[in-house]
Order: sequence, then structure tokens, then C-alpha cells
Amino acid sequence: MGVLQNPAEWEPAKGPELPRRANVRNLPGMVMKAETLDEFERRIQERVAAPVVQFDSAHDLSHIRRVVRAAKDIARREGGALEVVIPAAWLHDLVVVPKSSPDRGRASQLSAEAAIALLREIEYPEKWLAPIAHAIAAHSFSAGIEPETLEARIVQDADRLDALGAIGLARCFATAGALGTALYCETDPFAAARDLDDRRWALDHLPKKLLRVADSMRTVVGASLARERAEFLRSFLRELARELPEVPGGDESQPP
Repeated sequence: MGVLQNPAEWEPAKGPELPRRANVRNLPGMVMKAETLDEFERRIQERVAAPVVQFDSAHDLSHIRRVVRAAKDIARREGGALEVVIPAAWLHDLVVVPKSSPDRGRASQLSAEAAIALLREIEYPEKWLAPIAHAIAAHSFSAGIEPETLEARIVQDADRLDALGAIGLARCFATAGALGTALYCETDPFAAARDLDDRRWALDHLPKKLLRVADSMRTVVGASLARERAEFLRSFLRELARELPEVPGGDESQPP
């Protein structure tokens, strides 16, 4: 099946709108044998890894695998249900909507709907589907859906961790390159005397969004990891300030 690149490439399953809240703790018999979960994960991974024509390099299979690893780590340390966390992490970006698209804010909900259709095809237990759908729908910045379960908070944190640190920096500039965005404002690189505008300059995305991610984490483990990765971004900005020439006709700008 692979990662879908456009909402038009699939048809959502018929039925009622997916719920935005689902409490795993209230569902009976929420236990799955480890070997059963491993087999389901293998089948999910096969579907996600199917060849596709194009990838958004910031949301490709490598990104998905990193989110899965981080989500498993956080879940095992925070106590989340892997039966929800693992499928949700694998399928959280099943539908990729370009940043420039007006449908960008619907990407996580579209992914949730496509994920439930996929999980039903492989006969994943129905009782897990609502919590999985909620975790996927709530992971996105732009969706504005509050994560109301521990599992949803774990998946959101795992995805946001990938926006920080060295890999987050690489993804930021990869996306900027794809969009044709300039690296930085030559006359005021660190926005000392102007408003931040990450649609024009990629560097602005760090203070405007990425450095704020560490303060938005929902789990103790995620917050600790995010602080470490955010410090890497700050160290990058400090090094960049040393490497860039002075601003023409004025004092050298300094990073925040």
C-alpha cells in the first residue's frame, strides 16, 4: 500500500466519523500476546514499506521508522499500550499532504481513516481501532486535536522529537529546499529587527516553531529527550552566528 501522497489516491472507509477521544483504559480485555503483536507489526510494516512513486523526504519511511523507535521507547518507559502505540506510529503519516496544500490541516485525520481501513484489511482487533485512530489524528501540529490518551500523547511526542536535534535540522532544510525557501535573511539572519517569516527563510523556522516544540511535549520522557535535542539546535545557531559575515552597515546579528 505504501505511504499515500495525496488524499485523492484513496477512498475513506464508509461509516461514521472517527472518534476524537478513546480511552484505552476503559476497554475490556486490552491484552495482546507479544508474538501476535509482532506478527501484526510485520504485516503493517510490509504495507507501509510498499514502493511508492514519490516521497516527501521529511516524511519518508526513515522518518516513520524513527518515530516508531521513539514511540516504543517512550511507551515502555511511560507504560503506554503498545497495541495502540505501534500501529499508530507506523501509520501516523499514511496520507502525506504537501505543506503548501490547503488540506494540510486534514492530513492526520485522513491518515487515521486510511489506517483504520488498512488495519481492518489485516483483521487487527476492532476494539483497538478507535484509540489508534485518535492517536494518529491527534499527533499533528496543524490538526489542533487534543491528545486525550497516554498513547496519543506518546505518538505525538515521538513525532515531535523527530523535528528536533540533528535529524530535525536536516528535515527542516530538506523541506525548505523542496519549497524553494531561502536559507536565511542576509541582512538580518536572526530576526533582530524584523518579524520571523519561515515561509521566506528556512532559518526562521527554528525560533518560530522548532525551539518551541520542547515546551509542548506531553510525556516526562519525551520532554527530557526534547530538551537535549533543542539544545543541539541552539548550539547550531550559535555556531552559525560565528560563521556568518557581519550584517552590511550594522552590528552583527545574534541568535536568540
